[in-house]
Amino acid sequence: MANTLDDQVADAGDATAERLEALEQDLQKYRVSRDSWTFAIFGIAVLTAIASIIGIAFAVGDDDEGGSGAAAAAPLQADLSEFVITLSAGTMDVGGSIEVTNSGSQAHNLGVEGTDLLTPDIEPGGTATLDLSSLDAGTYTLYCDIAGHADSGMTTPLVIGGAEASAAATGHEDHAAMTPEQGAAMDQQMMESILAFPAESAGRGNQPLEPEVLADGTKRFELTASIVDWEVRPGEVVQAWAYNGMVPGPRIDLDVGDNVEVEVTNELPIGTDVHWHGIDVPNGQDGVAPLTQELISSGETYTYNFTVEEPAVSMYHAHAHAQDAVPNGMFGTIFVGEVPLPAGETVSGIEIPADIEIAQDFPMVLNDAGVIGLTLDGKSFPATAPIVATEGDWIQVSYYNEGLQVHPMHLHGFEQIVIAKDGEPLDHPYAADTVLVAPGERYTVIFNTSVPGTWVWHCHILNHVESSEGMFGMVTAVVVNEAV
Repeated sequence: MANTLDDQVADAGDATAERLEALEQDLQKYRVSRDSWTFAIFGIAVLTAIASIIGIAFAVGDDDEGGSGAAAAAPLQADLSEFVITLSAGTMDVGGSIEVTNSGSQAHNLGVEGTDLLTPDIEPGGTATLDLSSLDAGTYTLYCDIAGHADSGMTTPLVIGGAEASAAATGHEDHAAMTPEQGAAMDQQMMESILAFPAESAGRGNQPLEPEVLADGTKRFELTASIVDWEVRPGEVVQAWAYNGMVPGPRIDLDVGDNVEVEVTNELPIGTDVHWHGIDVPNGQDGVAPLTQELISSGETYTYNFTVEEPAVSMYHAHAHAQDAVPNGMFGTIFVGEVPLPAGETVSGIEIPADIEIAQDFPMVLNDAGVIGLTLDGKSFPATAPIVATEGDWIQVSYYNEGLQVHPMHLHGFEQIVIAKDGEPLDHPYAADTVLVAPGERYTVIFNTSVPGTWVWHCHILNHVESSEGMFGMVTAVVVNEAV
């Protein structure tokens, strides 16, 4: 044989060795190529990361130069209600703003004390933005500018540019840190505010309006609506919307069966009308423009005519632009006849004399908004008028709520016997030391001044009567002198 088995094996081994050597060379080339590509890809990734960092640095630099870095942060949130300002945080960066939401039941606004920064009035459910970018770092007080609201508690501190919130920034006073000297100063301020009662102030509302009696017996009254200077409390003069220059407007007293004529002259800069709240009148005399009459334009006069056919404890007020006109002072009282008394009855253990005589009978008109603010009969304590009585007198008062929220009227010392609601006599009179009066309601009560002394009479929503500056607002007193 030309080739032995051994020769064939040797030839196969040589061929295998050659193939293995070639394969090793190919693998070496692959390793070099692979490592080169890995290095190239890694290098590209590193360069990309560096470029990204440089780009971010340039972006931040541009942001700072344009002054928009602070503005890019989410604005602070403020929620307004009766009578609280709630902030989402007590601190914010310089250059920020506040998104304001009114979740209350009446108009509010938000401003910064000591500046001209103030939102427009925000109706319930509305929103507004308060731009604070003009303010430097520091501590500021936010407040509601509507009359009486800040006094009722609508203030809160805000720290701008502060590193951390403090007790002051969150609106919570650190009473534990108060010194005895600071406490004594607060005590003195409160005592002085109370001892200032009663204080003189210009003007007095609820004055009786005498009618002109016409030939046919009609009682004719004249009302003029205008804007006047009104001293709510000593030194605080506001631009009130008034009838006949007083707040509340003049008291109108009628008898059942009277024919009534009321001539209304409008000296306001806008149109008006008069609604006779709680009196049954013909539809054409209801005072709701443009449904029952034309608007009484500025400078014009309009005459109402109606007959009163049943007893009433009623009020009159503007209906057009009422959200401004009424809180600002355009309201008054009307009494038709008399409310029957529970003579000879025993109410909650209190015996009512069969021959009961009322020593004083008067309205007490409640308000909480507009330029008049938190007031009784258009005045804020200490300018509210005290009720001076003699031991054993029976007093009758009719609460009128012309405000925008309820008021629990609390009388110290004596039970109030509620005898009528909205002028309607109650079948079952009841006694209460606190009577809750909602907007538009009237409650008539009587009480006996059985114990001498000075007895406080006030709304029991406590920030309607006291503030950090002392007593104010919806407070008066009954001064009972000993019987001789």
